[in-house]
Amino acid sequence: MCFDLERLLLQALGDCVTVEDEVQGFRYFDSRDLLGFVDGTENPTGSAIDTGSQEAIVGRSKLENVELEDAPGQESHKTLTTIVDEHGVEHDILRDNMPFGRPGHAEYGTYFIGYARNLWVIEQMLHNMFVGGKCGRHDRILDFSTAITGSTFFAPSNSLLMTLAG
Repeated sequence: MCFDLERLLLQALGDCVTVEDEVQGFRYFDSRDLLGFVDGTENPTGSAIDTGSQEAIVGRSKLENVELEDAPGQESHKTLTTIVDEHGVEHDILRDNMPFGRPGHAEYGTYFIGYARNLWVIEQMLHNMFVGGKCGRHDRILDFSTAITGSTFFAPSNSLLMTLAG
């Protein structure tokens, strides 16, 4: 609530104030992003799209966080980021989503971190999002958000560390 209060105050005061300090990252309500979804990525924004359309794009209800079925011919973010291999095995990742904001600079977004046992799982998710999944359509979240940067890191298992330590 403090974040929204700061944003509204700065918007109302405009050039009459100078920002001296601000919050860079924070937990928002019950692990929701700035649009109200419990999910791992930035979700659609803007007053031109209604909640039902946002929910169809993300693939889950906004308030209850319940997974929704895709409309015919449309793949939601949820569907595009659900990776099932040729043997029918679904490969999960551990996701973390950290909203950030610099109200003094009108900059808002989400830091997304995905942890996976196999890098190809996250690579396939990104391919599905940017290039398209089975229907050949990209992730509609990208119509409302912009990916700025990304990195890949290797975190060895404890057993590998013990082996390397000899």
